[in-house]
Amino acid sequence: MTMPKDDKDWTWVLQRPCPECGFDASVADARQVAGMLRANAAEWGPLLADPRAGTRPSEHVWSALEYGCHVRDVFRIYDERLRRMLSEDDPLYPNWDQDQTALDDRYAEQSPAVVAEELASAADQLAARFDGVTDDQWQRTGRRSDGASFTVDTFARYFIHDPIHHLHDVRTGYAEMAAISE
Repeated sequence: MTMPKDDKDWTWVLQRPCPECGFDASVADARQVAGMLRANAAEWGPLLADPRAGTRPSEHVWSALEYGCHVRDVFRIYDERLRRMLSEDDPLYPNWDQDQTALDDRYAEQSPAVVAEELASAADQLAARFDGVTDDQWQRTGRRSDGASFTVDTFARYFIHDPIHHLHDVRTGYAEMAAISE
């Protein structure tokens, strides 16, 4: 099954609360992101252990497994981007086509147990890197290939919305599946 391409510019989450998941990055404290990341990662294991993890709630909505793969990859990519922001002057990140990655890496065919372990490991590594950000580094910059520019502070707050939002997506999907089976 193919998914509709997600080509939205999600940087608006830095300005106002997300109407879907409720997270408000505009008031989040970037220094708390490592803890938020660890808490988020801890919630994925049970969701990926659920027997429904590989089932899509509808044709155009990813399964918990597919979302888990995506979140794992987000953690890995953001770890590399943060590393670059802390060690290079205003790095430019290559484009990441998340939809193509899902197809190329066959997200729907991966093992939920393995994905849960990899997601937890990637979260630990990224959280440790955020823990290591010093006061004078929060204003360092980096840029995406689409022109969006971030400081480490805005990067952290923008980033954390993604795994929080996808937990909401998975919980909503499970609720929809439960309602259908009743």
